[in-house]
Amino acid sequence: MSTRDRWQNLVRRDRVFDFVAEGRFPLVQGRHPVVEGELDLSHGTILYLDDVTVSFDGFKALNKLNLQIDAGELRCIIGPNGAGKTTMMDVITGKTRPDEGKVFFGQTIDLTRRQEHEIASIGIGRKFQKPTIFPEHSVFENLELAMKARKDVWNSLRLKLTSEDLDYIDKVLLNIGLKDEVSRLAGLLSHGQKQWLEIGMLLMQGPKLLLVDEPVAGMTPQEVERTGEMLVSLAGEQSVVVVEHDMAFVRSIANKVTVLHEGSVLAEGNMDKVQSDPKVIEVYLGGED
Repeated sequence: MSTRDRWQNLVRRDRVFDFVAEGRFPLVQGRHPVVEGELDLSHGTILYLDDVTVSFDGFKALNKLNLQIDAGELRCIIGPNGAGKTTMMDVITGKTRPDEGKVFFGQTIDLTRRQEHEIASIGIGRKFQKPTIFPEHSVFENLELAMKARKDVWNSLRLKLTSEDLDYIDKVLLNIGLKDEVSRLAGLLSHGQKQWLEIGMLLMQGPKLLLVDEPVAGMTPQEVERTGEMLVSLAGEQSVVVVEHDMAFVRSIANKVTVLHEGSVLAEGNMDKVQSDPKVIEVYLGGED
C-alpha cells in the first residue's frame, strides 16, 4: 500500500470516528458503521425528539419536548387544547422547523434537515382529522393512486399493477376492513369508512411510522371499535402514534400514554398511572366525566 493510500484510509477512519462521536453513524455489531440516510432501528427506537422548542410570536408551542417512540409501538398522545400535539406532528413531518432541539428518525436520519416530501418518502405517514380521499374514484382506485404516488410521478399513469401490487392492495383492504367495498365510490362510504380508506392510502406507501390525528371523531360506536382493532393490528409492522381526546378509546388501545401540557411531557405510562396522576387530573382530566 502506498503512502497516499495509507493516508486516505486514516482520513476515512478518523472521519467515521467523528461521525460516531457526533451520533450520526452509530456503530452496530461492534465494528461496522450504519450508512447515513438509511433507517437504523438497531437501538429499538424509531423516533427521537430531544429538547425540541418551537415558538410562535413569543409563545412556546413546544418547550424542550422530549419523546421517544419504539419500533413497532402503538403510543397515544393526549393533552388539553394548546398542549402542543399538532405542533409536535408538524415538526416530525417537516411542516414546522424547531427553534431548538433534535428530531431523529431512527439513529441516523435527522428530520430537521429534510423537506416534507422527503420525510413522507422515507417512511413517515400522517393522517389528518379530515380524510383526504378521491370521492369520485372507487376504493380500489384510491389505493392504486396512493401506490403510484410513491413511484415515478411522470410515468405513474402508465404503470401497470403487478401481481405483487395486487396482493399488497388485497392485504391493505383486509387490514382496513373494506374488502367488500372495493368497487364502491369513496364518496359514498360512511364517515368511518372514509377514515379507514385514508389510513389504507397511507399504508400503500409503506410507512414505518404512522401519525394519526383524532381518528374516531364523529364515528359510530361500532366504527370506533373497529378503528381500535385496526390500529392495534397495524402496530408491530409499523409504529403508530395516535393523538386522541376520547379517553375510553385511548384506554382500549394503548399500553403507553404520553400527556402533553404547555409543550412538554407532563406524564407518561399506562392509562391507570396517567389517570391517577394529580398533575394530569388538575390540568386535563379534572373536567372529565
